[in-house]
Amino acid sequence: MRKLIFVVVAVLMLCSCGEAEKSLTLNVYNWGEYISDGSEGTVNVNEEFEKYCAEELDKEVRVNYTTYASNEDMYNKIKSGSASYDVIIPSDYMIEKMIAEDMLLKLDFNNIPNYEYVNENYKDLFFDPENAYSVPYTYGMVGIIYNEEMVDEEDTGSWELLWNEKYKGQILQFNNPRDAFGTAIYSEGQDVNTTDTTVWKNAAEKLKTQKPLVQSYVMDEIFNKMKNGSAAAAPYYAGDYLTMHDSNESLRFYFPKEGTNVFVDSMCIPACARNKELAEIYINFMLSDDIAIANAEYIAYSSPLDNVRENETYIADMTDWNEEVMEILYPENLGIKTQYFENLEPETLKLQNGLWESLKIENSVEPWVYITSLGIVLLLAAIMLYNYIVKKIRDNY
Repeated sequence: MRKLIFVVVAVLMLCSCGEAEKSLTLNVYNWGEYISDGSEGTVNVNEEFEKYCAEELDKEVRVNYTTYASNEDMYNKIKSGSASYDVIIPSDYMIEKMIAEDMLLKLDFNNIPNYEYVNENYKDLFFDPENAYSVPYTYGMVGIIYNEEMVDEEDTGSWELLWNEKYKGQILQFNNPRDAFGTAIYSEGQDVNTTDTTVWKNAAEKLKTQKPLVQSYVMDEIFNKMKNGSAAAAPYYAGDYLTMHDSNESLRFYFPKEGTNVFVDSMCIPACARNKELAEIYINFMLSDDIAIANAEYIAYSSPLDNVRENETYIADMTDWNEEVMEILYPENLGIKTQYFENLEPETLKLQNGLWESLKIENSVEPWVYITSLGIVLLLAAIMLYNYIVKKIRDNY
């Protein structure tokens, strides 16, 4: 826990506010399956933070930890003002958007001395060029997970696997517009941040052609579907493949040859935060050696922290777990094009969301539902007509 001692001074003000304010709740809002939670003998990071606050800061703290399935879900929840959070972990493009909309607070790095462990390659990035609002948590790339017992090897290597009619009803797709459109745009080797409306409309058409092949649109649901073999192929994050493979050794992974998304998820403090200093202490805690390694091993995503990446125990543990780990998490010389998602221009974002809504609504009801509904309507009409005729006959007598 190097450098944690330096944040003690920063919280003395919190500790001097009297017994009435001694107990604090830290509201953390994160992705599902994105923190070491104590399951299967792992470190429970939030409980460790509560212990740290009690033992080192003489402060009673409870971490209220909730999760979201997509950047858009998180954004909409905070934008609506229906809840208050102290720490959130958005992706790059969403951080850029939230900064532009004054939804994030600038960080006091005096409370985050462990920031020095962040690798220089993950500072000064496009979404936070002044390193004022965010601290990198993980990074990674999107690829395709497939079941080798259900998919022919000759069909792999490209995004086109997700459009292969051979696997109709066995394909999964992202249930959020940014990632789903990304698969279609990348498959054509185009720019996922373009303002060209033709590119977006063509991508929507491609997603429409895929829709009859898709078993379901998913986010966290992908874990069970791929682990239990109920789906053959899906686009998803490299780190999650490693977790799924642990439960199903028939699963395989590749980065599509046409190119793919690289992302950085970072810890931020939203403008609605009620405990900013405590949130900064939590962020610093997440960067400390033991906790950062525990998270990196549990999540199985790439770490932007030198104190993790250079740790021999971490490297040995991960390699023992899965020999593919280092190659997938820290690939070199991939030879494919990678892009970050950037915050889209308002008109482009509106177009994307409109096309997505149209896609999800179109033919969203199975044909048998229409046929059954029509049958019910005709039956009711026949009954009404019969009753009318019977009544007329009775009236005539």
